[in-house]
Amino acid sequence: MARNVRLLHCTPEDVFRVLANGWLYPLWVVGASRMRDVAEEWPREGAELHHSFGSWPALVDDTTVMRVWDPPRHAVLEPHGGPIGIARVTIDVKPRGQACVVRLQEEPVTGPTTFLPDVVFDAITRWRNAETLHRLAYLAEGGAPGPGGGAAAIGRASTAEKEPVQR
Repeated sequence: MARNVRLLHCTPEDVFRVLANGWLYPLWVVGASRMRDVAEEWPREGAELHHSFGSWPALVDDTTVMRVWDPPRHAVLEPHGGPIGIARVTIDVKPRGQACVVRLQEEPVTGPTTFLPDVVFDAITRWRNAETLHRLAYLAEGGAPGPGGGAAAIGRASTAEKEPVQR
């Protein structure tokens, strides 16, 4: 299981505001390239995001299902990666003073990635998810809009640019 941890200079509620806005998914998830639809009930458990990953002409339509939604502490998402298989992504957020610590864990559930040695899967996935947390920091710290739309944006400056991506 690949695990990444990052200190974000925002509240846990700021992180979950970004997660609650399904239209922001390709902005923080590395590999997701476009949104096709967001279920009206997103982010409730069982709700789906419909997006694509890759780039043209090798674009694969994908879905992600919310399995656990417990803001502002815990969420479990299940990306269905077409031929790549299904993964389980767990996001845990804990307050730390004026900031919060975000832990992102990913493990393969089905598909060819389950046959990779753990050390290979973990190395590749940790590298990708370091960038995912970096992007999430931009959005959460910068006041990206919640599910209510652009008018809900807070507009704070993000520190993501100042902090290196830890791979």
